[in-house]
Amino acid sequence: MKTVFVDVDTQFDFILPAGALYAPGAETILPVVAALNRYAAANSIPVISTMDAHTEDDPEFRDWHPHCVAGVISQSKPASTLLEKRVIVPSRRGNTDLAGAQQIIIEKQHFNAFTNENFEAILEELSAERCVVYGLVTDVCVRAAATGLLKRGKRVQLVQDAVRAIDEQAARTFLDSFQSAGGVLTTAAAVMAA
Repeated sequence: MKTVFVDVDTQFDFILPAGALYAPGAETILPVVAALNRYAAANSIPVISTMDAHTEDDPEFRDWHPHCVAGVISQSKPASTLLEKRVIVPSRRGNTDLAGAQQIIIEKQHFNAFTNENFEAILEELSAERCVVYGLVTDVCVRAAATGLLKRGKRVQLVQDAVRAIDEQAARTFLDSFQSAGGVLTTAAAVMAA
């Protein structure tokens, strides 16, 4: 079964206490996310990393505090989560050469990664059957990615010790529905022991 890791929005605006949409405790998952990404690279498992890349007047800011404006340091991913061989895929539709890429960074302007039409095409190109999902934030972007993957018939595992939420109650509700829909909760240790 072809496995892909999906590292959702591990960006400074969500990770750091001073970030625009900080998820409490998010900084504590950084070592776990970095370990998962390195494990994937060492085992030839592609990592798809989603990344908000908003304009200064992005329509999403009607619903959310401005965050992850493209080119601003707070939009960046921590160096520890980046792999050496990576490619950035913009949100406009197009072909991207994935040859040799360990990490595919999918830019998006909406909380749902599937709004970047390239995401689904990349999953198909990688023949992804099993998706291991982690990152930020559980109750919004992680929820959208995991739910979208389940709806597309993927086997989805969510790494509980590598996610954090803004709204804990909303996260618990999502995790219940995720499991009811066939998703599996796991830990980083279990993933890396497999």
